[in-house]
Amino acid sequence: MDPLKVTLENGKTLECKPGTIVGSLCPAPRADSGLDYIAALVNNDTASLSYPLTTNCSVRFLTMADPNGWRIYRRSLCFLLAKTVKELYPDSEFSVDHSFGLGLYCSLREPGKDGCSHETVEAIENRMMELTQKNITIERHKIAFTEAIEEFRRSGQLDKINLLKYRNPPRVVLHWCDGFSDLSHGPLVQKTGMLRFFKLIHYKPGFVLHLPDRKHAGKIPPFEDQPHLFNIFQEHKKWGRILGVDTVGKLNEITATGGIEHFILTAEALHEKKLSGIADQITESKARVILIAGPSCAGKTTFSKRLATHLMVNGLKPVTIEMDDYFVGPESNPLDENGNPDFEHIEAVDLELFNRNMLDLLDGKEVDLPNFNFSKKSREYLGRKLKINPDQPVIIEGIHGLNPRLTEKIPQKTKFKIYISALTQLSVDSHNRISTTDNRLMRRIVRDHNFRAYHAIETMRQWPSVRRGEKKWIFPFQKEADATFNSALDYELAVLKPIVEPLLMQIKPNNPEYAEARRLTEFLLNFLGTPDNPVPRTSILREYIGGSCFDY
Repeated sequence: MDPLKVTLENGKTLECKPGTIVGSLCPAPRADSGLDYIAALVNNDTASLSYPLTTNCSVRFLTMADPNGWRIYRRSLCFLLAKTVKELYPDSEFSVDHSFGLGLYCSLREPGKDGCSHETVEAIENRMMELTQKNITIERHKIAFTEAIEEFRRSGQLDKINLLKYRNPPRVVLHWCDGFSDLSHGPLVQKTGMLRFFKLIHYKPGFVLHLPDRKHAGKIPPFEDQPHLFNIFQEHKKWGRILGVDTVGKLNEITATGGIEHFILTAEALHEKKLSGIADQITESKARVILIAGPSCAGKTTFSKRLATHLMVNGLKPVTIEMDDYFVGPESNPLDENGNPDFEHIEAVDLELFNRNMLDLLDGKEVDLPNFNFSKKSREYLGRKLKINPDQPVIIEGIHGLNPRLTEKIPQKTKFKIYISALTQLSVDSHNRISTTDNRLMRRIVRDHNFRAYHAIETMRQWPSVRRGEKKWIFPFQKEADATFNSALDYELAVLKPIVEPLLMQIKPNNPEYAEARRLTEFLLNFLGTPDNPVPRTSILREYIGGSCFDY
């Protein structure tokens, strides 16, 4: 057979035999940064270092500092953690639940106990470190479907069987390491010795798998407690128990047996109940300024409109002010470290004008509200006059709502702050959580396609910048919230699947975004799709898929 041509990141071209293992072409075991090469991008698709090359290709080797490498590192650590728990505590109930700061919160219930002890967590960490020092190979096996089902039945992994119930591939990919096997959800590192950087922290009733910051990979930063985030997740876990669904397999069962409409209505009712409670808090506090913040595609706009309805039920007459109308414009907008406009910066908002207008409103004065013309990229005044009564609240929705600088001149006692998130409690299976960031990204891809005429590839190219802005300007202030609302809906990925899949399919292997698009496409294969007709017109999901009864 003709030799393959392989182009490396430095532009060098090699020739090799078909079937050559990609890791054998790696110039060194570690990069100049001192980090291990743990995987590769082959024609813009992620692959393990044991991947055999079969076509001409471009190859770029990855460390954990790369976003694609980072996901592989984190997924591999979860595999090692699951193996260790199964080895030490085979009768316990273990699951990787949700993100927690830089790490992941994990549940572990030992027999007869509500959680796990500090000594248990320490024993797991010590054993994981031993396994990394032994540098054991993690093997990838492709076996017959029936053989995989038998393996999962033998090992008691019923969640894997449920997940495969509505899939019928002829072969199933498993990862295997020293007697432990797990269903593959993407490439893993080749050796346990590559998983050197982690720490386990006891956090009742479970623990946190604490990871390094990707930008400073190789160093474990101090642990930062996030009780607000933890409480949001725990509340949603309770909702999951009410709904009877905590994995994709269980959701698929409801979809397949015709129960999805009732499930959707129950999930929406839980949202409605939470909204009503927040409206009661605001009414009791007599707050005049209601500030709503949260990351991109958390559902802030629909939440604001639904909250206004609940406040009206309580006898109030809220008015809404758009934060976007206070943009300073391109000439005054701050720049980021690359010299590009930083639209997420707090000073992209005219803070002085905003505070002056708000104080005048609270004093009973009439205010001429600005309007930002995005076509002309300038502020204009269209005669929008506003004057409010002494008991009339103002709802303000925007990414900086919880930042004290936004309302620094407004008296604290007049403010009520709400943080909106989209933190799903649903897991693919017990060892593999669903990323809340992925959830929001798919919401945004659908919204941008439906209402902004953006292609999926454009949304994905903007996403890293959006994420940087969130980490700097939104997440640090969530602790300022007086109330929190989780907009995630456990059924939504089943509704988004048939809409987002064809959009992702348009991203091809010659695009740098292909690895991410393919990862999301493979992830969506786990879901049975469902039509959107049972979704209520008041649902937050309608903000993205269309058909809302609210005017945006």
